[in-house]
Amino acid sequence: MAKIKLTKNEQKKQKDSLKQFTRYLPTLQLKKQQLQTVIRQSHAEIEELKVKQKEAVDGMKSWIAVYGENSSWSEERSISHLVKVKEVKKTKGNIAGVEVPVFQSLVFEDVPYDLRAYPLWVDKAIVALGEIARYDALIETLKERIKLLEKELRTTTQRVNLFEKVKIPEAKENIRKIGIYLQDQQTSAVVRGKIAKKKLGKVS
Repeated sequence: MAKIKLTKNEQKKQKDSLKQFTRYLPTLQLKKQQLQTVIRQSHAEIEELKVKQKEAVDGMKSWIAVYGENSSWSEERSISHLVKVKEVKKTKGNIAGVEVPVFQSLVFEDVPYDLRAYPLWVDKAIVALGEIARYDALIETLKERIKLLEKELRTTTQRVNLFEKVKIPEAKENIRKIGIYLQDQQTSAVVRGKIAKKKLGKVS
């Protein structure tokens, strides 16, 4: 703890600082809670998307043995080559003062293919694979969001701890010390005044 001046001006300065800390702390605590809530929600959303993605994959398997049949083809004819992501479009959002990515859409490359080289279900498979790719993009966007929010949460938590455990207790202790010192000074002045008065009385 830094040494402080035991004066009325310093006492006022410490009281002003304490007011500022106690006024700002609830805002930081609220921000911390908001960040924690959104991070938990984002993790839960990722798990939901993974479940839906698995259901989509299982759905493909249920209507045709895509992977079994596809694996027997040459690598050049793999259906995965027909679904290529060109761009992941994102916008920007704001959560508790943090700029975060918001998934908008996927843009796929237009890959031409010979219908005679693939079975009839290829169109349906391309749509399904596109949806699975969309889940991947959503999950990655949420992971990116979580990373940014967790960084801000660490900073906010450090500030909350600084105010709660250092700044506010320090200001209170400084105010207490200055108050005791000033009270002692006032008491000493009164005592000195009485002694001086007695001495003057004796002289007269």
